[in-house]
Amino acid sequence: MNTYSSPVRVGIAGATGFAGQELVTLLARHPGVRLVAAMSSSPDSAARPLPRLARLWDGQVEPLNTQRLAGETDLTFLAVPENAAAELAPPLVEKGVRVIDLSGAFRIRDFGQRSRWYPATKQLPEGAAYGLTEFFKDDVREARLVANPGCYPTAALLSLLPLSRAGLLDADAGVVIDAKSGISGAGRAPSDRTHFSENHGSVAAYGVLNHRHVAEMEQELGAMVTFVPHLVPLDRGILETIYVRTKPGITAEQIGDAYQTAYATEHFIRLTGDALPEIKHVAYTNFCDIGWRFDAPSRRLVVVSVIDNLVKGAAGQALQNFNVAFGFDEKTGLL
Repeated sequence: MNTYSSPVRVGIAGATGFAGQELVTLLARHPGVRLVAAMSSSPDSAARPLPRLARLWDGQVEPLNTQRLAGETDLTFLAVPENAAAELAPPLVEKGVRVIDLSGAFRIRDFGQRSRWYPATKQLPEGAAYGLTEFFKDDVREARLVANPGCYPTAALLSLLPLSRAGLLDADAGVVIDAKSGISGAGRAPSDRTHFSENHGSVAAYGVLNHRHVAEMEQELGAMVTFVPHLVPLDRGILETIYVRTKPGITAEQIGDAYQTAYATEHFIRLTGDALPEIKHVAYTNFCDIGWRFDAPSRRLVVVSVIDNLVKGAAGQALQNFNVAFGFDEKTGLL
């Protein structure tokens, strides 16, 4: 249970981005939170309101002020690019402020892989934890810094870790993940790829054999991952179709049992079995829906996983980690 006698003082850096605005929306209705500061990603920006939050939260987004975050918050969410997070997080942690970082800056433990994909992060602060909530609650509860997982790895790892930990997967066969994501996953800054006229009516693969989220997936799975993401003309949502092989002799019952055992008490994981899930089933929620089909003779298992990339893939999971860290019911502010 939460041991705080008064609301937790919370700040957000990067409140103007898609994930940052989602965080403000969720935190504004959390009964155990006092949102003391919602800031932009830059100290040079002007203060301004967020129209979509009128009557939910009537404060203004301020210019970034790290001294105020360090002096006036118990926890700060960082919804800024990884280079900025790598600079902001360590001094906040040193000042005793707990941090939940939504960027990739602190997700990779191996120095070589981290140097390749997140070179601005020279080292992990002491007390850092990987925040895939359903699997690392004890780490999150004690962490000074929580590295919130990426949206693609969240859907993939929630689908595969129950099978991997139960010893059901043929790791030598590898993992193939075909992923589709809405445009908000690319962030708020416009680009040729995210321009309406370029994206509407089309589907495009990108980051093939060169996507930084692969390192995160392989770190947690201990298996080679072939990952191909696609941009689809939706504003939000991720659907991943995952192809693996099981070890010889594995049955459909063992697969179902592995999922049931892993998620029996996890509210935000919904197992759909043969009824394969769709993005519209999870949009605007913190749920991850997982369905699968298994062909025993060929040992082929196809898993379909869906999440809202801005909620379970970002702000919602961050709030779920906050609830764990401060002793609130995990569902608080998310239902």
